[in-house]
Amino acid sequence: MFTVRVEDTFAAAHFLSRYHGKCERLHGHNYKVWVTVKGNELDQGGMLFDFGILKKKLHEILDIYDHGNLNECDDFKDGNPSAERIAYSIYRRLSPFLSGINKKRDSNISIARVEVFETEKNLAAYIPE
Repeated sequence: MFTVRVEDTFAAAHFLSRYHGKCERLHGHNYKVWVTVKGNELDQGGMLFDFGILKKKLHEILDIYDHGNLNECDDFKDGNPSAERIAYSIYRRLSPFLSGINKKRDSNISIARVEVFETEKNLAAYIPE
């Protein structure tokens, strides 16, 4: 199994309802996101996946959230924009892109994990089963 990981950042505000503590109030984070993809086969160039292509797609997704209030984003209209739910939302947005790549390349690349750091020391991850 081979893996490739890319990293990007975004800044956004949010608040957590049904939570008792200071995160109930509107506040912001400088989020860091790691996306790891996996697969068993390398392409003709000896790579699992081009870092640049994956990073560009991740950046497009994070641009939706950047410098906004996550509570106002359609992805979180049905609940809190927690780090866990942000990771899952990124997964849902990135998966169709990889499915399209797989059809073109006749490959089986998938997302191994999406990690969202709210701070340097605190992260949440979504790992598909």
